[in-house]
Amino acid sequence: MKIYELGKIRDEEIFARSTAMSDVEDAVSEIIRMVREKGDEALKEYSRKFDHVELSELKVTPEEIGEGVTKAGSDFLAILKEAASNIEAYHRHQVRSDYLVADKPGEILGQRILPLERVGVYVPGGTAAYPSTVLMDVIPARIAGVKEIVMTTPPGKDGKVNPYILAAAQVAGVTTIFKVGGAQAVAALAYGTESVPRVDKIIGPGNAFVAEAKKQVFGQVGIDMIAGPSEVLVIADGNSNPAWVAADLLSQAEHDRNASAVLVTDSKELAEAVRKEIEVQLQKLPREEIARTSIEHNGRIILAHSLEEAVETSNRIAPEHLEVCTDHPFDLLPLIRNAGSVFLGRFDPEPLGDYFAGPNHTLPTGGTARFYSPLGVDDFVKKMQFTYFTEDALKKDYQKVAAFAEKEGLEAHARAVKIRFEDDL
Repeated sequence: MKIYELGKIRDEEIFARSTAMSDVEDAVSEIIRMVREKGDEALKEYSRKFDHVELSELKVTPEEIGEGVTKAGSDFLAILKEAASNIEAYHRHQVRSDYLVADKPGEILGQRILPLERVGVYVPGGTAAYPSTVLMDVIPARIAGVKEIVMTTPPGKDGKVNPYILAAAQVAGVTTIFKVGGAQAVAALAYGTESVPRVDKIIGPGNAFVAEAKKQVFGQVGIDMIAGPSEVLVIADGNSNPAWVAADLLSQAEHDRNASAVLVTDSKELAEAVRKEIEVQLQKLPREEIARTSIEHNGRIILAHSLEEAVETSNRIAPEHLEVCTDHPFDLLPLIRNAGSVFLGRFDPEPLGDYFAGPNHTLPTGGTARFYSPLGVDDFVKKMQFTYFTEDALKKDYQKVAAFAEKEGLEAHARAVKIRFEDDL
């Protein structure tokens, strides 16, 4: 990992995000078109082409779910249930209530919080299984009151869904599961097929094809966000254990080659020690090639002059995950403005949030933590506002409303209020 010193190098070299971008727009557009035209037939064709599996049925049967739960094992099932309990307890604090405002005579204003009726949850497959994503994306939807939660995930070459994903789906409360992955799954959820029902919103991360498909169907359905490669930024002081810091950085680097791992520290000694420790630990990882590529392309160590400057540097990067490994992490928390999820202290590594602590791990990436929030209950509800005015209440204000309308050149708007009180229109 390269070490950069703030003030002695250009910002673009420090904050650059090197990602292997591929132009998939046209390919995704064609996949969506085919799914809209051919429905289930197209989904099965793409399963043969991309997943190398022949499927007679797309829907996962109760027997398959039961088999998956059994294979997952009772020990892991217990861990899933405890993690689910933590996630549910945290997210229940996010539930909003309806409200009424009746502080003026003859006027009632209000807002209703309504759950979406049906949502689609995309769970990635490929190089790893993500039962944690099932819990994080499904439990807030269930808390919000969503009636139907449809999950899609690519099958293995044996035509079966990963048993740990199936176990998590049962624990979380998924309604229906389909063996469909990639852009074709997003298209099916957005437009519906003979088997897959059309949903109101699509949630969940995926590869470049999935991200592009979500972008293209947005407007037809809602989406949570366009998720990019995973990121972690660690702020660490000179008292930090370099082995721990290196391990935390590599925990994200092993996700994929485009993942980003950044250390910001006010200690040159720690920076050098972490750089050496990264190399030692890389050689021990089963996913060494992936993690090494990530570290070489997107990993960096930034030397700041103070911890306050380290936080300001982090705010400019706006990382998905931010660890604060310092003696007094809560002193820095008020200074942090841009981060998806913050992990405070030396015993709060990012994987704790990935799996077990309770806060959501579906987070804004690519600097979008400047304006996006973690996935939560709010993502599965919509707000509906309403008003009620009596005759006397409208009479008091109608001329002001008409004046607004007339200033905007909208005479019919003005007449709609004036006609109730003026006979000469």
